[in-house]
Amino acid sequence: MRWSEPFLPRVFSSDRASGCFPVSPRRPAADRLSSPASPPGLKAQSLRGAAPPDVSSPVEKSGGYADRDESCSRPGEAIPITVTRERAGLAGLSAAWDELAAHSGSPMQQYAWIHACADTFVQEGDLSIFAAGTAPRITAIAPLIRRGGGARLELPAADEMYEPMDFLYADAASLAPVTNALARTKLPILLRRIPAESPVIGALRRSYRGGGAVICRPVAGCPWIALDSTWVRPEDKLNPGRRSDLRRARRIAERFGPVSSEVLSPDPKAVGPLLDEAFRVELASWKGSQGTALASDTTRGRFCRRYAVAACERGILRVCFLRIGERAAAMQLAVECGGRFWLLKIGYDQAFHRCSPGLLLVRETVQYAAERGLHGYEFLGIDEPWTRIWTREVHRCVSVWACPVLWRALAPLGFDLVHQAWRRLRLEMGIGR
Repeated sequence: MRWSEPFLPRVFSSDRASGCFPVSPRRPAADRLSSPASPPGLKAQSLRGAAPPDVSSPVEKSGGYADRDESCSRPGEAIPITVTRERAGLAGLSAAWDELAAHSGSPMQQYAWIHACADTFVQEGDLSIFAAGTAPRITAIAPLIRRGGGARLELPAADEMYEPMDFLYADAASLAPVTNALARTKLPILLRRIPAESPVIGALRRSYRGGGAVICRPVAGCPWIALDSTWVRPEDKLNPGRRSDLRRARRIAERFGPVSSEVLSPDPKAVGPLLDEAFRVELASWKGSQGTALASDTTRGRFCRRYAVAACERGILRVCFLRIGERAAAMQLAVECGGRFWLLKIGYDQAFHRCSPGLLLVRETVQYAAERGLHGYEFLGIDEPWTRIWTREVHRCVSVWACPVLWRALAPLGFDLVHQAWRRLRLEMGIGR
């Protein structure tokens, strides 16, 4: 196995309050990618110590809405609440956004993710980004969008990508001005998948106390591995039967040709060719016949390209391959940040299905993450049979409905239940992955 020397980001930790719900891991995740090859002239680069650009322009007060939350301020001091409606207003939040995102270490909290979501999935004027304070002293951000013709507020890309997201905050107390402002909008709010331990849940309950309802229920969690030095030999963590399966898969792969793997931190100019091949390989898999490959789903394909370029510029993108002979048999699109390896997209060429190339590549990248000294391997998506080969640990998630009046919350809640039933049906039909 070989890898280019990537940027190792600063490790952050979170001190969020404990959560409250068990999880039933049934909801499907978004489609995942397939594998690219390394084009001639690929240049992997080291961005050790590089920092994101400093953008410190004031937060734009788009859409004509600016409010002050007096109840959460010190005597004689107000906390301004600014709502950004247009995509052009996001740039003024970028520096403060990533400073707050550092508390979680999650790439879904970073500005690069929300910017790619806004450019791809959100209509102009449908953003509703609530920020407490003024740049550069912003203490909390609620990254929301309008859905249902403006009838409710949701987290962006909740349907399209279905990865866990959350509000951003300096500490739990800083959420109160934002959640109070949300309660005053009189709009139902759906947080489709957030961490079960998020202090946002308690903040919403306090803001809606006596004047609304906050309904919280368990949804599918995210599998992960707590890494330490013993994971440099991942196969030792498997049961005897799984170890035998892994050895057999390797022997079958070697009959096709020499087997190698790599983890690359590519130069931004090389990202396009890598993703081009990724899409072609995925199209050759079962996703191509189902019509769910990114080459067919042009909207999600655009998102993946935009986010990959942004992550590459920040030095956190990792493009991983398992190669058999000269062909890429499996790939992963991942990011390395917050001391963790985050697995965003996976895929394998159906022509090599007999040797389980996706399983072999997971083994290689788990080893890579352990040797790098990372403390977590985040599968993202949902808990599935293939992830249980490696771990039974799951980050618990919940879905939260908040509405000023209980009867107004019931109709959207019913819509959400029907929506989840449809997603489960798609998974059973083999469409969701």
